[in-house]
This record gives sequence, C-alpha cells and structure tokens, in this order.
Amino acid sequence: MKIKQIFAAVLLSAIAFSSCRKANLDVDTSSADGSASGEVSGVWAKGSTQIIKGDIIIPEGKSLTIEEGVTVLMDTVAKPEFIVKGNLYSLGTAENPVRITVNPEYRTDAKKFGKMWGGILAAKTCAELVLDHTILEYGGNTTSDGSTSVKLGLYKAVAGENLPALWFSNVNGKLIVVNSTVRNFQEDCTYIEGGNIIFANNTFYTTGVTGGEAMNFKSGCLADVGFNFVYSANTNALKLSNSGDRTPQAYIICYNNTMVNTGWRRPSAKGGSIWLENNVHADIYNNLFANTRFGIKRDTKSTEDKRTIISNNLYYGYDQTTVNQFQPSKDIIAGVNEIRGTNAGDNDPKFVNYPESTPVLNAVYDVSWDFHLQSGSPALNHGKTDFTRHHAAGITVNGITYVSPDPANYIGAFGTK
Repeated sequence: MKIKQIFAAVLLSAIAFSSCRKANLDVDTSSADGSASGEVSGVWAKGSTQIIKGDIIIPEGKSLTIEEGVTVLMDTVAKPEFIVKGNLYSLGTAENPVRITVNPEYRTDAKKFGKMWGGILAAKTCAELVLDHTILEYGGNTTSDGSTSVKLGLYKAVAGENLPALWFSNVNGKLIVVNSTVRNFQEDCTYIEGGNIIFANNTFYTTGVTGGEAMNFKSGCLADVGFNFVYSANTNALKLSNSGDRTPQAYIICYNNTMVNTGWRRPSAKGGSIWLENNVHADIYNNLFANTRFGIKRDTKSTEDKRTIISNNLYYGYDQTTVNQFQPSKDIIAGVNEIRGTNAGDNDPKFVNYPESTPVLNAVYDVSWDFHLQSGSPALNHGKTDFTRHHAAGITVNGITYVSPDPANYIGAFGTK
C-alpha cells in the first residue's frame, strides 16, 4: 500500500510539474479564460479574461496576440511586469477594447496614480509592437533589485525607477500606438528609445505624481505623432529629445494634438507642454495648447536641431498668469502663423463641453467633457496641411498596414462634430 501511495504521489507531482511548466513556459489561452506567469505566447481569445499572477515574458522569436474585448487583470500583490522580447499585438476595437488593468475594487480615486503593476517593457529584440484600441491603466510600479526588468537590464535597469506604461527600445523596430488610452500611471506614460513609430488618436490623462510625460521620445525615433489628446500630464505632454546617441537622430513630426492643463503639477523648468532638447529634429504644426504651463519650451543649454519647424499652433489661457507664461522669450519658442494672444481669454477655442475655469492643478478627468470645437472657434480653418509625414505610406505590421493620419485644416485633435 505504501509503495502504491508513493507511486501515486510521484505521478501526481510529475503531472503537476508538467502542467506548471507548460503554463509558465508557453501559455496559449486561445480557447478560454486563463491565468499566467512566466513565458507566454499564442493568442488570448476574444472576450476572455486573463489573470496575471506574476511577471510575464513573450520570448524572443514568439508573439502574443490579444484579441478584442480581452481583459488582462494584473495581480496587485505581485505587481507584474509585462516584458516583450518577441512581438506583441494588442488588437481591440472601439466597441470592445483590450484592457490591461487591475480588479475593479482597486480602481479608485485614492489609487488614481496606479503603481499596482509594472508596465509593458519591450526589449531590443522586440521587432513589432501594436497597441490598437487598448487601455493601459493603474500601473507604473517602482522597480527593486528583485525586479525582472532590473535583472534583465531593461528600461533604466536600476532599482527605484517608476516604470512607464510602455517602453520600446528597438531602433529598427516598428511601434504602433493608435486609438488607445493611457491613464492612472505613476510617472511617464511612454518612454520610447527608437523605432519607426505612429502615435495617433490616443488619450492620456491622470498621470504623474511628481513627474512624467505623456509621450517621451529619445534618439533613434522616426515618429509621426498626431491627433492625440493629453489632459493634466504632471510634466509635459511631449518631451522630444535626441539623448542616447542612437542612430538615426530623433525626428518627430507632431501635429494636430490637443493639450489641456499640462505641466502645472510639476513646478520646475521642465513642466509645460512640449519640451525640446539635445538636438532633436521636430516639426510641430496645428497643436492646441489650452491652459498649459508654458508654450513650446527649449532647453537653452542643449537646444533643438536648427531645422526644427514650428507653425500654425494656437495658445489659450483662461487667466493672465497662464497667458504670460506662453509669451515668446529666450526659452519659449515663437513659431510662425501662430494664434497667440496677450490677454486672458484671447483665442478661446470654444470647446463643446469643458469648463475652462477648471483649476490647472486638477488631475481628475471627467469623461463627459468634449473637446471638439464649436462653430466660430479660432482653431477652425487655420491648420497647415502641406507638410510631409514619415509614415504617410504606412508601416506594415503583422500583415496590417497602419498609416499616419492626414493633417487637418483645423488646429487641435478634434474638429467640429
């Protein structure tokens, strides 16, 4: 009897080990809901719920496809990191977005800056990454010596760093972030160190406790950044830099974005709207700055590339303090064909539904607000459309071609309804 019991125990242990090994090394939950830690690949099927118990890694040479309507629940005790060595395709729809989040009871105002899981960290071996109709929320955990990202040398590879929602680092890679939302993160929403890139029609809000940009681009990036909306980023809506000494030189074409109340929660030189530094080459057109701290600002000690073009942007300040801060100076850049008044209330963009008296330190976003333009807005019919984009012919990823959107003849991310 004892021999039989021992044999049964060994058999059960072997089965359990085999099962665990498969779950941790090559998870494909295409047919049902699932849970995972360790290595994952395959398909997470439409409408399923995936419970992530620990750090997950898409191995080099493999891919994970997340289909529409998938909810990915990150464990708030383990605070997992989502590491991409292979390829990631998160393919939601407007009606059924992919949502990478935490359990509903943790999605509270008290937890509005997240820190309950890590972020999506794409190593240099990640060739393709797509976030389409994807919601990333409540992450941005702080790394420790035991963090997988630190051990693997990813992101800044040191303890004590607040992880971004998305880090991408392959200068030859393809990165598409479209129709997506990043909210409730501790610091940066995105930190991009290279690649052929389209960022379009995205929304960023309630991010950054003491620092952090909505979109942060470094050397190696050739990016089209259009029709994005940023509300109350702690620091800048966009930080454009050529730091890192990677080839090619960072060249960012930034157009038709709307920025509201950005920069005020970081009372330092860098807190503002768009920050330019370290010989970045930037073309900046048709952007709407409403109650942002500062206009387009340069690092006077390490300025932008002289080929940078800035034109056809609109600035609005509800009060005189705001208006005074976006007047051209040594570090606030004056573009051409811009709409920039000198008095409080000049050039009211006439948003459909947004109280422009909202305190600039407010970080809480009201989903009922509507930043489309009413008839008679000075932002209408003042956009520039005759400029070249990097990816007007498109970037093909996993058989799908993504095209950077055509510029609009209005200023900002939204025209009239």
